[in-house]
Amino acid sequence: MIKAIKFASVPVRNQDAALEFYTKKLGFRVITDAPFDGTQRWIELGLPRADTTLVLFTASGQEAMIGGFMNVTFMADDVEATAKELKARGVEFVQEPQKADWGTAAIFKDGDGNQFVLSTP
Repeated sequence: MIKAIKFASVPVRNQDAALEFYTKKLGFRVITDAPFDGTQRWIELGLPRADTTLVLFTASGQEAMIGGFMNVTFMADDVEATAKELKARGVEFVQEPQKADWGTAAIFKDGDGNQFVLSTP
């Protein structure tokens, strides 16, 4: 049976710039940074206190996906405090935290314009 999501892939233009954003601004840790196909590296990042990883890699022919809304939602116990901390590190939010009946959510983007939801559990 399926037991987890191993990784989610984020298409990026510049792996070095993306690596800096995700490690310095979001606080992810490098699990793997290895040559892949002569043009890209396989960069796999770990999220604090999570088993799922994020891969900074653009599959051949998928370049048009860079800069869009990603089907990845990150979770934080306190979205407002997390958004404030991330903004202080230079992360741009395209939607400020908004409270709803089901919880709180915000939307931020990375250096390539990929947008992610940040939500309460």
